[in-house]
Amino acid sequence: MLQPRRPWQGRRIVLGVTGGIAAYKAVQLARNLTRLGATVDTILTSGARHFVQPL
Repeated sequence: MLQPRRPWQGRRIVLGVTGGIAAYKAVQLARNLTRLGATVDTILTSGARHFVQPL
C-alpha cells in the first residue's frame, strides 16, 4: 500500500487571519496544509472572529 505524500511533514506554519469575507478560506487552507503534514497554528484578529470561530 502506498503512503500518502506528506511534503510539509515536520513544518510548522503560522497562519494569520484578518477580518474579511475571504477569512473562511483560511479554514480550507489550514485543512489542506494539515493533510500535507504541516502543523498549523492560527492567529485570528477580532474581525476574523466574525467570519470563523476558533476551535
